[in-house]
Amino acid sequence: MIKTLTKHGNSYALVIEKPILELLRITPETPFEIMSDGQCLVLTPMRDTQEEKKFQKSLETIHTRFGRAMKRLAE
Repeated sequence: MIKTLTKHGNSYALVIEKPILELLRITPETPFEIMSDGQCLVLTPMRDTQEEKKFQKSLETIHTRFGRAMKRLAE
């Protein structure tokens, strides 16, 4: 995906579409760590550890309960 910056007041912004926000489980309130090596820009969402543990536990529960059905659906 190729993106361009959008003028936002006296600054520029990178617009992230809703499907990507949902995929990454980020909201406008999600803080990011921003790093650069001088060539690339890396944005990493900062996760609440308790929320992340709860999410991972939910994934494990879904996999345990519906893993076989999901595998059959994928075939």
